[in-house]
Amino acid sequence: MHTIDWQMPWLAPIAGLGKEVAHQVQSGTSVADALNALVDTGQAPDPGVRFVPQAGLPPGMAYEQFIFERAQVPTRDNLHDFFNGLVWLHHPQAKRRMSQIHGSAVAAQGVGATRGPLRDALTLLDENGALLLAPDALWQALAARQWQRLFIDLRPLWRQARLVLVGHALMEKLVMPRKPMVTHVYRPPPALAVPPDAPLDAWLAAALDAGHLRTKPFAPLPVLGVPGWWPDNENFLFYADSAVFRPARQYTGTKV
Repeated sequence: MHTIDWQMPWLAPIAGLGKEVAHQVQSGTSVADALNALVDTGQAPDPGVRFVPQAGLPPGMAYEQFIFERAQVPTRDNLHDFFNGLVWLHHPQAKRRMSQIHGSAVAAQGVGATRGPLRDALTLLDENGALLLAPDALWQALAARQWQRLFIDLRPLWRQARLVLVGHALMEKLVMPRKPMVTHVYRPPPALAVPPDAPLDAWLAAALDAGHLRTKPFAPLPVLGVPGWWPDNENFLFYADSAVFRPARQYTGTKV
């Protein structure tokens, strides 16, 4: 397993349990057993699932269907599944809700060559998503991809903001951070805006609605642009890179 810098701000919410699981894995314990041990010893709340070796997933059975039907999470000994397990321990209600929606979709439609818009959106959130608690002005600038306004003009407002990653694939990639890395911030229905003091796990579980998810309600956000998350962005020329901080697409009214 790669060395993880637990001082990075995006890992702060999971660092406590993460260090313990990493220590056990480095001592020779499998990722699944290390995650289960934290639950069994009361160091982590029961997520409502058990972590099992990847070999427990029957051939031809969808991963999400297996979790939904058996309350077991196939887990390999790699960083990807390590972070997935940590998200399960920190956001169990939201992860179970994702599993329920996946499972219901598979039961209704079967496992096809493509996942469809609903399961695609769920997968994007699960692998690469984040939650943003922030003043409305930051949300508006993010939705419009007004990067200078978001990160420079409104920079003081970020002291009132909180970005929480839920995508385990993104966490894995950020072990070796690169400027182009982007998270997809979940945009809830207007009536379900996140209260500043909300328990995020319960809120997200309640906010995951199949109809809303089909609209792909995400706003892309370059992770290393977040103030305080990367030292290079103290120099505002960091945001002049149009290959990373791309403007919103303009509709021209013509078809190609």
